[in-house]
Amino acid sequence: MKDTLVKAMAGDFRIYAARTTHLVGEAVRRHDCLPVAAAALGRTMTGALLLAANLKNEETLTVKFAGAGPLGAIVADAVPEGFVRGYVEHPHVNLPLNAKGKLDVGAGVGTGLVTVTRFTGLKEPVAGSSEIVTGEIAEDLTRYLYDSEQTPSSVALGVLVAPDLSVLAAGGFFVQPLPGASEESLSQLEENLAALPAVSDMVHQGMTAHEIAGRVLQGLGEMQVLAETDLAFRCSCSKERVESVLLSLGTADLASLVADGKAEVCCHFCGEKYAFTREDLEALLAEKERAAKG
Repeated sequence: MKDTLVKAMAGDFRIYAARTTHLVGEAVRRHDCLPVAAAALGRTMTGALLLAANLKNEETLTVKFAGAGPLGAIVADAVPEGFVRGYVEHPHVNLPLNAKGKLDVGAGVGTGLVTVTRFTGLKEPVAGSSEIVTGEIAEDLTRYLYDSEQTPSSVALGVLVAPDLSVLAAGGFFVQPLPGASEESLSQLEENLAALPAVSDMVHQGMTAHEIAGRVLQGLGEMQVLAETDLAFRCSCSKERVESVLLSLGTADLASLVADGKAEVCCHFCGEKYAFTREDLEALLAEKERAAKG
């Protein structure tokens, strides 16, 4: 079943719901994540896709959890076209299960700040942040939306990791009341949310993003699907971009790499490695020296 994101409305609510199993699995494989890191990264990437679904084309969004826990920084970039990339600073962290017998993502993330940055094409990006309260990702994104954007909402995210470290299921949803939502409909939504299985369980049972949205909005009116978007892990890195980074180094630093005879640059977001031979580096150094001479 494909990774997809559905935008829908019913009654007084709008919802974005997503299945992200394959793209989370790709990220976990690329970064060689152990289970706690896999869950934290997968939830953050899914959350970024849900928030980015509200952007205009050509805009991008970055979600960053900068916690004091052993996982370090967790970062995801997403675009409304359905592409996402991400990384966790320390993917090999291994923690015991929490008191509920679940992966202890909260302990892995720790306290700190969650920051959401929108790149809208204007000179300066728009950023907001709030304190990390639980470290469980979904609860903290819900808190961020309320604190930073004055938007009451409910975010749910889940990742199910197999003993062999493969990702069995991943997904999430983001539901918001529309202005003027009635108390009766808000109470019905609260009942629906309280009765829901875990998102990862719904995905693992084979529910589509459309079906998850319908389950959340049950009894709130006829659901109208506004859009459906295919999702995928995609990184914007390339050898040309890495060359630009190398050209931004000082002449002495670049000459030092030439003296070493080779260089390898690894992309944080996707783990792709770019190798440069002595000849490659000499050509870059020559280009930099020509540019310096005007």
